[in-house]
Amino acid sequence: MNTKISSRILVGTLALSSLLLTTACNKNTEQSTNKMADKEAAPAPAATPIDPATVATVNGSVKFDGTAPKPSKIDMSQDPACKGSNEAENIVVSGGDLANVFVYVKDGLGNRTFDVPKDPVVLDQSGCKYHPHVLGVMAGQTVQIKNDDQTTHNIHPTPKDNREWNESQPPSSPAIEKNFAREEIMLPVKCNQHPWMKMYVSVVKNPFYAVTDKSGKYEIKGLPPGDYTIAFVHEKLGEQDQKVTVAAKETKTVDQNFKAGGE
Repeated sequence: MNTKISSRILVGTLALSSLLLTTACNKNTEQSTNKMADKEAAPAPAATPIDPATVATVNGSVKFDGTAPKPSKIDMSQDPACKGSNEAENIVVSGGDLANVFVYVKDGLGNRTFDVPKDPVVLDQSGCKYHPHVLGVMAGQTVQIKNDDQTTHNIHPTPKDNREWNESQPPSSPAIEKNFAREEIMLPVKCNQHPWMKMYVSVVKNPFYAVTDKSGKYEIKGLPPGDYTIAFVHEKLGEQDQKVTVAAKETKTVDQNFKAGGE
């Protein structure tokens, strides 16, 4: 066979092989990309149904054991527009009742999933303070932030597990709407304009949470029967956990005491 013809045949064979290999690679890449797209587009798992005829309630009160510290005073004189209460809110005790304790189901729900509420929770700024001082929200739920003061605030969450942001809000401006994607308990929020302004957002994956009021009381409704760990978390006094078992339609009282230093 002519040498030139053999060379041409060899070159053509190599070119055809290269073309087939490229086509196969492109096809594999396309299939891989489509699989990734399908995975990304997959809807979130449906919420696990709970029989409303069987749900239980956990309630109780949280006490401060010992002599409560006197509320520290806040100097708001740097801004004449700040005319709110000048008492700090880090430990709020009245008659032994401890406010601003975040109470939630920490463990026991297994792989249950829950719908994210469509209604936002509201965080207000009034009297150069945040209201409420402790806020509970589900991951992904909208937090609507309002400014009722005649001064500019600067909202600045400083999370460990969520995205940090820092946004100014002038008087009479529209509400700022944000959400937090990951579970994080007692996420600090401050105002860069007014250094005494501070509050905490607790982001959870389930709807079973509450914050103690001025009388130290809380209530968690709608729990399916089961064995749970209830966590009580305070910004200064730390965390206390309790085990509880609830039967269908049962209401169980779970109280908790905190001591100075988080003991």
